[in-house]
Amino acid sequence: MRFLPRTLAITLWFVAFVGIGVAQEIAQQTTPVLVKEVKPVYTKEAREARIEGIVGVDAVVLKDGTVGDVKISKSLDQKYGLDEEAIKCAKQWLFKPGTKDGKPVDVRVAIEISFKLK
Repeated sequence: MRFLPRTLAITLWFVAFVGIGVAQEIAQQTTPVLVKEVKPVYTKEAREARIEGIVGVDAVVLKDGTVGDVKISKSLDQKYGLDEEAIKCAKQWLFKPGTKDGKPVDVRVAIEISFKLK
């Protein structure tokens, strides 16, 4: 019975140590931060059709902060070209890249691009 408190103490120390290690690992990862946002351009046809709303895109922020692969996750308009304009727009954005262990890494992000008539 004398060993039970010692075993419990070692177990608690191990759990606390592992918990600190996990917290440090999480703290060593950062997400990309937007540095330059480019507003989308309305096509003439979409403006005349009075289309408004949001296009959802999934994009990869590359190690250098530029945007690589971009795909539509939520379409607003395929007929008048707003989905394509959202892709063009997102590819012009610049980010401070995400990091892991202090080194820049490629990170997939979700972006919403809003089309609103004035």
